[in-house]
This record gives sequence, structure tokens and C-alpha cells, in this order.
Amino acid sequence: MTDDFYDILGVSRDADEDAIKSAFRKKAAKYHPDVSDDPNAEEKFKQVKKAKEVLSDDEKRQAYDQLGHERFEEAEKRGGFDGGRGGVGGDPFGNMGGAGGNIGDIFDQFFGGGGGNGRRRGPRPGKDLQTRMTISLEDAYHGVEKQMTVTRPEQCDDCNGTGHPPSADSRTCPACNGQGQRTTVQQTPLGRVQQTQPCRECEGTGTIHSETCSSCRGNGTVRNETQLTVDIPAGIQDGQTLRLEREGAPSESGGPNGDLLVEITVEDHPEFERDGADLHHRLAVSFPQVVFGAEVEVPTMDGAATFDVPAGTQSGEQFRLRGKGMPRLQRRGDGDLFVHVQVVTPESMNDEQRKALEAFAEAGGEEIDVKEGFFEKLKHSF
Repeated sequence: MTDDFYDILGVSRDADEDAIKSAFRKKAAKYHPDVSDDPNAEEKFKQVKKAKEVLSDDEKRQAYDQLGHERFEEAEKRGGFDGGRGGVGGDPFGNMGGAGGNIGDIFDQFFGGGGGNGRRRGPRPGKDLQTRMTISLEDAYHGVEKQMTVTRPEQCDDCNGTGHPPSADSRTCPACNGQGQRTTVQQTPLGRVQQTQPCRECEGTGTIHSETCSSCRGNGTVRNETQLTVDIPAGIQDGQTLRLEREGAPSESGGPNGDLLVEITVEDHPEFERDGADLHHRLAVSFPQVVFGAEVEVPTMDGAATFDVPAGTQSGEQFRLRGKGMPRLQRRGDGDLFVHVQVVTPESMNDEQRKALEAFAEAGGEEIDVKEGFFEKLKHSF
């Protein structure tokens, strides 16, 4: 895989957000360690995830396009995009500008602040939420759309998420003088330590209002029930998680919503045991069927199929029906259905059946006490 994020996702440099999301889903499904046969799947999956993270963020994408891949990666290592600082008043990028210019100037062009202290970060997205959904094996086989109801925090409509009614009076916070943060200096054995934290009085806004919203009690969010449509892909396995983008909690700083993570539980099936993309079925047959051979019906996820039991089949023998298993998630082809033959011992027989079976045993030279455990001994002999 190339290092360029656009090439990693397979999109053009003018690709919009929808194209980037679509490309990410395809690549992530291809290289997800749980489903990919690629020996380097885990590393490629990390690259795909990183590419989507950068190209989906307007500010990071602008910087990436301007700096190029190598300089952008170096900038991140130095804390250029995660809130780190290269020292008080210093340049978080270090001296990477070279003769062609100063990276701090480029940073100032895109983010409205040069060097270290002047840099401002964009609004942070809301928190991701998690929930679970239970589906049947049939749902996992065909792939379906499911409706689910979730209770989640949402922006308060009465105050538009501000925490106070529009009519409320506002004034500059006296505790922080409208800065939204307070700085404390503490003397330690290692010297003076300066610490900056959001102001508690105004909760980092720099403004105090005369009243709070009665609907959300000043939180800016309320908990509501919402019905969502979840697209279940064919072949999904128990324990895998689907991500519903922007369906999580709202941001506290005006950014986008977080995501909703839906963990899938696939119910057990009475006819099949699942092993990845393969299915296993235990087929009950009679003794004459395995002795002489027979055509029998075997259940599959698409309905009954005929299966020829070869003459002389042993109890416990396994047969493979290719392509009759589960779809491989986001990949071509289906798994296989393994049929495990089990000979059923009759619990009762009529006189004609009993005499025929006794004759069979005698013809084979078996000495069997019919009164004492004949059928039990017969069952264990096969």
C-alpha cells in the first residue's frame, strides 16, 4: 500500500465527503482483520482508518494537501494536530520550513494562528455511543434493514443547545474576564508549573447568563427516543460492530455529532452451527439408508436441497456442500455447508423388523442376547 492517503482510499484529490466515506467502507471491509486473508490486513486496515480520519477533517485535509504526506506525518509526531505544543511560545512543527518558508506561516494561513500559542483547534465532535442489536441467522445470511429505537442525548430545541433561553441577559464572566479559562501557577521542587483549565464559573464560555433553559436545565442536551434504520450487511458475524456515522451524542463545542456503534448478536439456529462463513448440520439417517445409500433432503439457508448418502456411509462421516454456507462479508463467494451423518437407532420395532435384524446379526456371526441389551449393543456396534 502506498503512503499517500488519497491512494490508500482510491479516491481523487477533489473527492467529496460522501466519496471518501464510501471508499473507506469498501477498503475497511476488504482489510478488516476479522475477515481478510491478507497477511498484512491489520496494518492496511490501520492505514485505511488513518486516511479516512485525515481526509474527513476539513482542517487536517487542508494541511495535508499543503504540506504533503511526509511533512504532515512529521507534524503530527511533533503534536501539530493533537493539541501538543513544541514549548511555550514555540513552533509545534519544529524547524521544518527549510529555505522555502516557515511551517508556522502555513499553519497560520489555514488555522488562524501561527506557531504554538496562536494556534486554535476546531470544534471537537460529540462522543460515540454504543448499543446492541440481536438478529437471526437468516437476517445475517440475506442482509436486511432493521429498525431500532435508541435513547440518546440530543441538542435541546428550546435553547438550540446553548443551555439558556434566547431572552436571557448575558455578561462577561468575572472569574475569567471572558477568557473562558483560568491559569494557575504552582511552585514545585522542579520549578514553577503553570496550568490552564476551563473556567468553572462559565464552563469555558467566557459568558454568564441570567437564567438557564428549563427544558435541559442548562446542559444544552435532552434525552430523546429516536428510531433509526440499520443496514445489516449479508455475512455479518456475531460480535461485529456497525458504525452509524453522526448518530451519536452532540458536540459540546459546535462540532459534528459522534457516531453510534451497534454491536451485533446473531442468535443460535436450531438446524445449523456456524463457523465463520461455513455452516454445520447434523443429518439423522436410518441404518438401511447408510447401508444401501439413499437420496435425502438437507436444510440450507435457501431451502431444502437433495443430498445423496453413499452406500456404506459410516455414522459421524462428514460431507461438504460447496457454496451452501454463509456469504463472506463484503467479499465474493459463500462458505460451505458441512453435513455430519448420524445413524439413528430405532427405539422400538415391529416383529417383522425385529426378525430381519436378528437374521442380519446372525448372518454376520454376532452372538447377541436379545433379552439383555440387544438394541443398545447394536447401537454401539455402528
